[in-house]
Amino acid sequence: MPVTVVRFNLVEPGATPASLAARYRTALEMAAYADEHGITTVQTEEHHGVDNNWLPSPFAFAAAVFGATKRLAVTVSAIIGPLHDPLRLAEDIAVLDLISAGRLVTVAGIGYRPEEYALFDVDWKRRGRLQDELLETVLKAWTGEEFEYRGRTVRVTPRPFTEPHPLLLVGGSSKAAARRAARLGLPFFPSAHLPELEAYYKERLIEYGTEGWTMMPAAETPLLHIAEDPDRTWARYGEHFLHEARTYASWQSGDIRSAVRSAAGTVEELRSEGVYRVLTPGQCVDLGLDNLVLHPLCGGMPVEEGWRSLRLLCEDVLPRLS
Repeated sequence: MPVTVVRFNLVEPGATPASLAARYRTALEMAAYADEHGITTVQTEEHHGVDNNWLPSPFAFAAAVFGATKRLAVTVSAIIGPLHDPLRLAEDIAVLDLISAGRLVTVAGIGYRPEEYALFDVDWKRRGRLQDELLETVLKAWTGEEFEYRGRTVRVTPRPFTEPHPLLLVGGSSKAAARRAARLGLPFFPSAHLPELEAYYKERLIEYGTEGWTMMPAAETPLLHIAEDPDRTWARYGEHFLHEARTYASWQSGDIRSAVRSAAGTVEELRSEGVYRVLTPGQCVDLGLDNLVLHPLCGGMPVEEGWRSLRLLCEDVLPRLS
């Protein structure tokens, strides 16, 4: 049985408060339905100041998902670490870990959009050092013991549910991120299928005398939408997939590497590229992927179409795979 993920970033270009509220409620209803049908994980993420209403508060959303579900994990992939206060982050994750009895997975990256740092008046040039401080601080905070923080003695409560601490991974596509994860003995989450970076991380584990592991995307990890008629779906809803693909592409320049990076400029190019795929239930079964990542509300997708996709995955695809 593959790992099954339902991704939500709650994008809706041109949304009104009422329509966006309805989209958020739908996402929670979808999470509850997914939980009842054996979905493994809900994945969400953090971005700020985006005109299309990209979710900026993944932990608030995660708390709502935990309240609506009983079994599935929520992976926040990723938070932009340097934008968070370290002590407050330690508290927030500890509370979510207690609420969910250990179902929260947090991936901490440093982001790739200087404008997000500017929004919060955080120095872009210090992001590496800020990330080091953040990770070191939350790990100390979760012990429940007193420690020195910025020249004063502090102790953070409550203690998390998970021992020795909630699942925290270091995300990124650079050697600096791999070194950071190895030095702290934290798992490493490369942002794309990067075997050479995984090897570098393992070498650094030996160098630092720490233990860790990688959670690396597969060489092929498309974002899926399930439909009875893919041609009709691309014709009617392809602009929603393209909107998200082009938004991501506008952020990911230079040496940034991502499993969902697209170079497409048209719906036709996006369909040929294969990063976003619309499959029939039978095609999804035959594809034989180890990870099925469904993106039912992609790019402001109408909620009715999102529901059709999710139901086909849960009621047609998964029974055949099990």
